[in-house]
Amino acid sequence: MNFSATTPASEVFAQVEAYILSHGYTIIDKDHSRPWGGFFVLDESQAAKFAAQFFPQLSLDAIQITQKLSPKFLVVAPEKRLSWQYHFRRAEVWTVNAGPVGVVISETDEQSAPGVYQEGELITLPTGMRHRLVGLDNWGVVTEIWQHTDVAHPSDESDIVRLQDDFGR
Repeated sequence: MNFSATTPASEVFAQVEAYILSHGYTIIDKDHSRPWGGFFVLDESQAAKFAAQFFPQLSLDAIQITQKLSPKFLVVAPEKRLSWQYHFRRAEVWTVNAGPVGVVISETDEQSAPGVYQEGELITLPTGMRHRLVGLDNWGVVTEIWQHTDVAHPSDESDIVRLQDDFGR
């Protein structure tokens, strides 16, 4: 992937989609219209392959809290921020695929300045950990695995507790 801060969103998403498909993944959902950027959801049956490729420093046993994992790509636009949020029914692991990106992490509701994470760096977010992905000077791409903690009631969009959101959600 090769883009700059001035690359149009449509081209960024086309490059990310081509990258995903070139690695043999199946996209089951995508949204390019989020105010902060967008995402691609991959087929959960490919979670082990995804984990091996993008999280090689972690064993599959270390990633699996339950037997359900949901792999995704997040695309964050320059100077945009996702919600300051946490979850009750999932933990997450992220790897910066294109960056750098900013990430704010806290055990409390208080935000600090974002840490800067470079390509290849791992971010681990236990259940309940407050977090926010921040676009810096360029587009950022993060690979993410939702680690569902309640197999009978997997995490979904309703499991986002938003503490602050730049877009009024």
